[in-house]
Amino acid sequence: MDIHKLAIVHEKAKLGKNVSVGPFSIIGENVKIGAGSKIGAHVLIEGWTEIGEKCEFFTGAVIGTIPQDLKFAGEKTILKIGKHSIFREYVTVNRGTELGGGQTLIGDNTLLMAYTHIAHDCIIGNNVIFGNAANLAGHIEVGDFAIIGGLTGIHQFVRIGAYSIIGGCSAVTQDVIPYAKAAGNRPNRLYGLNITGLKRHKFSPEAIRNLQKAYRILFRSNLNVSQAVRKIEEEIPNSPEVNYLVHFIQNSKRGICKHKPENHEFEE
Repeated sequence: MDIHKLAIVHEKAKLGKNVSVGPFSIIGENVKIGAGSKIGAHVLIEGWTEIGEKCEFFTGAVIGTIPQDLKFAGEKTILKIGKHSIFREYVTVNRGTELGGGQTLIGDNTLLMAYTHIAHDCIIGNNVIFGNAANLAGHIEVGDFAIIGGLTGIHQFVRIGAYSIIGGCSAVTQDVIPYAKAAGNRPNRLYGLNITGLKRHKFSPEAIRNLQKAYRILFRSNLNVSQAVRKIEEEIPNSPEVNYLVHFIQNSKRGICKHKPENHEFEE
């Protein structure tokens, strides 16, 4: 281990092999840090926080602090972070709350750019990217490979589907379906499927065609959401990608963002 003489590491903290801790950083009593992780200068990691291997924390990051929730009464709650994730300057991540399940979860290979905030009880998948100053309220779920643009705010309890992308400076108050592009505020709207992202992630032409058909049924058929879902299930029964999309919609509690009417980019 490489711990700077000006760092403060609690004697009960558990640090893996080859962990480095920079000057003026503070590591709390109940923190566990995986092998090969790098803690920069002026970083605070406290609470019941568990960090995977080869993560990196830049100057000013504040990790594992208590939730910003007036109902929180000091109970033991958890933050778990996967492997190979990067937390840039002044990122803040809070632990969970008892009422919200007791834990905040962040997956592997996640990039949180400067000033990103992850509130209590959020569940973040793998390979997610957060632009600068993206802000998540409590109880938000973000699927694998999603991209959240800079200066975007997301309302509590909203879900962001896998492989979706949200443009910068957006305000998201309803669920963003998987595989889609979304942007804007008052309200946030969908701008078609994330075709470029799907191709980059090697989705088959058949999978993309099925998703395009499902998208058209949802937003171009003059059916309500329940009717559209039934039609999708009848007409595209054996597509794993479409099945995930349908399941996501069926489990929405806040409703889903709608398609911007004059936009036709989903036909790419």
